[in-house]
Amino acid sequence: MKKAFVLAALAMTAVTAHADTVRFGIDGNYPPFAKQGADGKLQGFDVDIAYALCNAMKVTCQIVPQDWDGLIPALNANKFDAILSSMSITDERKKAVDFSNKYYNTPSRMIARAGTKVDQAAFKGKKIGALRASTQEKFAKDFWGKSGATIVSYGKAPEGFLDLKSGRIDGMFVDSVVGETDFLKSAQGKGFAFVGPEYSDSKYFGYGAGIAVKKGNKQLTERLNQAIAQIRKDGSYKKVQDKYFSFNVYGN
Repeated sequence: MKKAFVLAALAMTAVTAHADTVRFGIDGNYPPFAKQGADGKLQGFDVDIAYALCNAMKVTCQIVPQDWDGLIPALNANKFDAILSSMSITDERKKAVDFSNKYYNTPSRMIARAGTKVDQAAFKGKKIGALRASTQEKFAKDFWGKSGATIVSYGKAPEGFLDLKSGRIDGMFVDSVVGETDFLKSAQGKGFAFVGPEYSDSKYFGYGAGIAVKKGNKQLTERLNQAIAQIRKDGSYKKVQDKYFSFNVYGN
């Protein structure tokens, strides 16, 4: 009887281990990577990558909406298991969380009125928008802020685009894909353009977007790394990429 109980317990443990759940925290205000669909659920590149990774790991996938500036605190409070939300892998963030390998890498750009001059002193006495707690915000403060620009921080990128359109700010510094998809290709982007160069200094922008996990969670980090490699190899990654982009978003 005791032996049968032990065997049943082991079998139940095996089933549970195979059917566990990975909860991903995602900011839904960052199209085309994530936005709220008509059904109220999040959709976008990050969301589809999350499901592809869960399929590779043979786990149930749960998406937990969370505004950007609360992602790391919520992770450390066990609200979810990992952050899959276009978070750049930087040395500063590594002090608070661990990261998987990158799952994509795109540069940052300035959006302003077409023809706007861009150098370090170009925005002296003017206002530049950036997403709060982002790599773009930190770079903007150090690069343009120290040369006399005011950096206006937003909890959601679309809020910054609205202020740019209305003239309340003079430029919006964002991830290039977000800026093109969510603003320049829309009706409100008429008359605006990417101005100046691409910015990708690893000191600020890190080494691509990775999946953040709690410090010391090596088991989940390794599972995610293996899953990223698997979906890159089996074509699942390209299938998701081609749904949203016409270029190699993974980068070099």
